[in-house]
Amino acid sequence: MGWTSKCAEEVHRACAEREILNMLDHPFLPTLYASFQTKTHVCLITDYCPGGELFLLLDRQPQKVLKEDAVRFYAAEVVVALEYLHCQGIIYRDLKPENILLQRDGHVSLIDFDLSCVTSCKPQLLFPRIEDKKKQTKERVPPIFVAEPMRASNSFVGTEEYIAPEIITGSGHTSAVDWWALGILLYEMLFGYTPFRGKTRQKTFANILHKDLRFPGSISASVPVKQLIYRLLHRDPNNRLGSNQGANEVKQHPFFRDINWALVRCMSPPKLDVPLFDTKMSKEAKMVDPELADIQSELF
Repeated sequence: MGWTSKCAEEVHRACAEREILNMLDHPFLPTLYASFQTKTHVCLITDYCPGGELFLLLDRQPQKVLKEDAVRFYAAEVVVALEYLHCQGIIYRDLKPENILLQRDGHVSLIDFDLSCVTSCKPQLLFPRIEDKKKQTKERVPPIFVAEPMRASNSFVGTEEYIAPEIITGSGHTSAVDWWALGILLYEMLFGYTPFRGKTRQKTFANILHKDLRFPGSISASVPVKQLIYRLLHRDPNNRLGSNQGANEVKQHPFFRDINWALVRCMSPPKLDVPLFDTKMSKEAKMVDPELADIQSELF
C-alpha cells in the first residue's frame, strides 16, 4: 500500500510538472516539445542544456565559488525567470544550483517543477508616490507592474537548506519563499556553502529559524551584495525584499544597478576561472546521437 501511494504521488507530480511546462514560454525556462507515458514513466521532451547544472559549474571552480560579476549575471537571469513564473501564478519552491541548467549560449534555464504550486495571480499597476512636490511637474514616474501569486500554501516542500522559515513553521507561504531561496543561492554562489546548513536536518531547520546570518571573512564580498542577501533572508516574509512589489523590488536593488533588464537576454556570459565549456566538452555538445537525431526529425 505504501509503495502504491508513493508511486501515485510521483505520477501526480510528473503530471503537474507537465501542466506547468505547457504554460511556459520564456528564454530562461524549458520549452515542452512533446510528452508521452509508458507503464512506468512519464516522459517530457524539452531542450538539451549542454552546460549542465550550475551546481557542477560551481564545483569545478578553484574555490567552488564565483566572482561577483558572474554571481550578478546568473542571479539577474534567475530573477527574470522567477518574475515570469510569478506572473503566471506559479510559486517555484525549489530554487537551488542543481535546478539551474546552463544552455549552449551560457544563459540559464530553470528546471524541475514537480514541487511548484499553481495559484491565482492578479496583475496590478502601482503608482509610486513622489515625496518631492517640485519634481511632480518636471518628471513623471512610470507605474510599476506587479504580478505575484495571490493564494498562500501550507505544503511542506523544498530542499532543506533552501527552505524558508514560514514553510518550516507551517504558517502558510506565498511566492516570498522564492525570494528567500534567491538569497540562499546568492550566498552559496559567493561563499561555496549555504548559510544555515547544520549537521542534521533538524539542526538545519533550527538554524534557519534562529541563527544569525554571518558572512565569512575569508572571501571578500561587496556591501551591496551583502545588503541584498540580508534583505532577501528576512525571516518575516512580509518584510522580505520582493514580497510587496515582487521582482521590481529586487531588480531595483543597488547590486543590480548595472543590469539593463530589458536586454538581459543579450548579456554576454561572464568569464570564469574554469570555463563553462572546455574544448572536449564543446565537441561533445555539438555531437548528436544518430538515433536521437532520427527521433527528433520524426517528432518535429
